[in-house]
Amino acid sequence: MVRFSSFSTSAFKAKRYVLEDLKPSFVSLQTHLFLCTHTIVSAKQDPNSFTMNYLINSCGLSPEGAISASKWVKLRSAEKADSVLAHFRNHGFSETQIAQVVKLRPKFLTADFEKTFLPKIEYFTSAGLSREDLAKVVSINPTLLGHSLEKQIVPVHKFIRSLLSEQDSITVLKRGSRIFSASQGNVLVPNIEFLIELGMPKSCIALLLTNCTNDVLVNHEKFAKAVLEVKEMGFDMENSRSLWAIRALCRKDKMDHCRQLYMMRWGWSEDDVVSAFRKFPPCMLLSEKKLMQVMDFLVNKMGWPSRMIVRNPLVLSFSLEKRIIPRCSVVKVLMSRGLKNEKVNMSYVLHHSEKEFLEKYVTKYLDRVPQLLSVYQGNADIQDAKFLAPPDAALHIY
Repeated sequence: MVRFSSFSTSAFKAKRYVLEDLKPSFVSLQTHLFLCTHTIVSAKQDPNSFTMNYLINSCGLSPEGAISASKWVKLRSAEKADSVLAHFRNHGFSETQIAQVVKLRPKFLTADFEKTFLPKIEYFTSAGLSREDLAKVVSINPTLLGHSLEKQIVPVHKFIRSLLSEQDSITVLKRGSRIFSASQGNVLVPNIEFLIELGMPKSCIALLLTNCTNDVLVNHEKFAKAVLEVKEMGFDMENSRSLWAIRALCRKDKMDHCRQLYMMRWGWSEDDVVSAFRKFPPCMLLSEKKLMQVMDFLVNKMGWPSRMIVRNPLVLSFSLEKRIIPRCSVVKVLMSRGLKNEKVNMSYVLHHSEKEFLEKYVTKYLDRVPQLLSVYQGNADIQDAKFLAPPDAALHIY
């Protein structure tokens, strides 16, 4: 038996017919022609169907993406849209990047590319952005091409260029396309000028703009409050550490969450939190997963007192898999074999470069513990290895 079912959406109302429990051999030619003809007629009667088809077939959007995009644009023909797509391709945009641009800004398909977009593309390329970088930036935030060249893009770029080297300004262009919006541009200038008034050197401002661009785009009142609080805590405004403190205080919710984890889960006092923050401000910006995994390993598996990490909060930023576990495993084996009897300074364990650590803790002992390199590389389980002598020593730090 043939059963017809139909559906409609606000974006695409052409009827769809489903043949259920029916083998192809039982469908008559007459029925097949009826279905095809009825669908075509329905599509012609629905002005949105052309837009849907174009978004899917020419722009590479998924049906779901096309439904969403079609709410913002209605195409009467393909001529202008074809021209826009061709221009994007000619300027180095991949098909995936074009699809992303259209998905985020469907109205771009009806724009005059040479009048609206080309001058901005030419400006950014003249400022040093490569075709590849520009395509990447625009595909992530196509609103960049919607900003006014004379009122927003050029003034903000000139301000950035007055502070930074050409290479640093290019880095900002690649990472901080949001700063070219009217509202963010009005925030950027007073925030940076406030830092300059407090004596922050251009080298630190360059670091802030190139690595923490979004953090300097917060509300000026909030930003100024964070900066003054950092200064009152004794941070040197000429030291890059103050930048991370500003960044943390601009993200109060994140900072408060980390504070609660340290105090409630790991027994730190408020003074401990402040002390760790002063030494290494990024310790208050860690994800909960990262913070808990590192603390659990160092405290519960390596036997370090929780408050000892207050003295060395930098270790919280190290990779657990690539740095902390391999190095601690090596030292644990050495202490178990009696090759390292003295207390081990944490800086020697985790802070050294890989070359220095290998020289001091691996290569030096390979003749007595041939498996040590395998332990470091993660190819040997120290709990299963026969070379781990009891009792299992804890790794101490001071």
